[in-house]
Amino acid sequence: MAAISLLSRLNPLASRRIDTDLDIAIVGAGFSGLGMAIQLKKAGVENFTIIERGDEVGGTWRDNHYPGAACDVASHLYSFSFEPNPNWSRAFGQQPEILEYIKRCAAKYDLYRHIRFNTAIREARFDEGAGIWHATTDSGEQLTARVVISAVGALSDPAYPKIEGLENFAGKLMHTAEWDDDYDLAGKRVAVIGSGASAIQVVPEIQRAAGQMTVFQRTPSWVMPKPDRPIPEKERAEYRDSSYKLAKRRYRIYWMSELFAPFIISDRKFFKKKAERIANSHIRRQVADPELRRAVTPDYAIGCKRILISNDWYPAIQADNAELIADGPAQITENGVVTNDGREIEVDAIVCATGFHVPSGAAPFPVAGLGGLELNTAWGDGAEAYKGIAVSGFPNMFFLMGPNTGPSHTSVLAFTEMQMEYIAKAIGYIARHDLKWLMVKKSVQDRFNRGIQKRMRHTSWTSGCNSWYLTDAGKNTTLYPGFNWEYRLRLWLFRPGEYDSAAAAREHTADRAA
Repeated sequence: MAAISLLSRLNPLASRRIDTDLDIAIVGAGFSGLGMAIQLKKAGVENFTIIERGDEVGGTWRDNHYPGAACDVASHLYSFSFEPNPNWSRAFGQQPEILEYIKRCAAKYDLYRHIRFNTAIREARFDEGAGIWHATTDSGEQLTARVVISAVGALSDPAYPKIEGLENFAGKLMHTAEWDDDYDLAGKRVAVIGSGASAIQVVPEIQRAAGQMTVFQRTPSWVMPKPDRPIPEKERAEYRDSSYKLAKRRYRIYWMSELFAPFIISDRKFFKKKAERIANSHIRRQVADPELRRAVTPDYAIGCKRILISNDWYPAIQADNAELIADGPAQITENGVVTNDGREIEVDAIVCATGFHVPSGAAPFPVAGLGGLELNTAWGDGAEAYKGIAVSGFPNMFFLMGPNTGPSHTSVLAFTEMQMEYIAKAIGYIARHDLKWLMVKKSVQDRFNRGIQKRMRHTSWTSGCNSWYLTDAGKNTTLYPGFNWEYRLRLWLFRPGEYDSAAAAREHTADRAA
């Protein structure tokens, strides 16, 4: 392998020449993985490889190309701060435009040559003596790396509903994350299972095309008006001509999101009542029928589940060719869907808008750290990490979008960009001190997570409803219980004293025993 050469502020990662296939392995070529690669490039680091199981960059925005797919964060905030886009055509970006932006960033920063497509990591094991991660791909190939960065997003593996008979359906069955662009919905009888984030986007598009659409809802969602609009060319030209105006728009969106955070996060009645008043007003304006109003009004506190935004969900389910079944499906037959009152609705196609497997306590792939400790074992009571980035027992491994760093009110990139900088500082520390490995102390990790879970007691997410935010035991391992600006301050400094290294192996052992 070519000699390792890391330039700029990171210095050489290893003065000793270690025969590794990869210096730094980044798993995932979505927003976070590419952003991490860009940060390394800016630091002068070129010896990294991005491992991507798909055949193109983009992650969830590559896979989710169903009709109506769009972001629920404003476009000018849902983009890299270091790569602002003055040309967004709408206030809220749609999937084709977001994917094109991601591809453009990958090309601009010359990342494609660093990516190994159609390669999935099957497992990874740490060699403590050598300070090396050994990874096995799905094809059986063996790879090694000094540092592994997991940028595997939570919204990657489709979750099909567990409904009796689903596998026996003779018509077209597809998940929104596995959309068949060649299937023509025009004039078809279509059943949509789900009423969450993907459903409220795809349902209006299906309603416009289908002959008949039946939506099966199990639990209604709180839906807010979506402040979307086309951005006229004149406005876009102003952003192209003035980086100040573009930065000002991003700044304004960011702080408006931060101001709205307590209405989503806090369990205080003042904030809940204000937010529910807006959502209930949206229902009253768009839904005239009292029975349907009751069916689409949640019976849980707003914020307990994900708050959605849409202007055309309610009109779509009230259209002449649409029907809402409020208590979900009972069974699937060869020809259609059976309701809980025994009625069979014959359909040509079933669309599952049922989200993703979000492993609140599972590793993205099997990982074994110091002493063979399995990450799934370490996360047996729910996933935990220090600042969502580093996990004790797993040296030289870092996570982007790790435990308890999910955003509830703002762009995920506002979190991951600071994580990228923090990880770069950690790699820099490894390089400057010629360390074999670096690992957060167990006591530091535990103290941080005790604080996180203590704050969770006062959030909407623990107010009594079931959601994918929580483990079976009711522990929230997904979201961050606070403002983004506060999280950013937490990551401002990399503190070496919070970490053990190979030179401090005895201290590490004592710390874990404590």
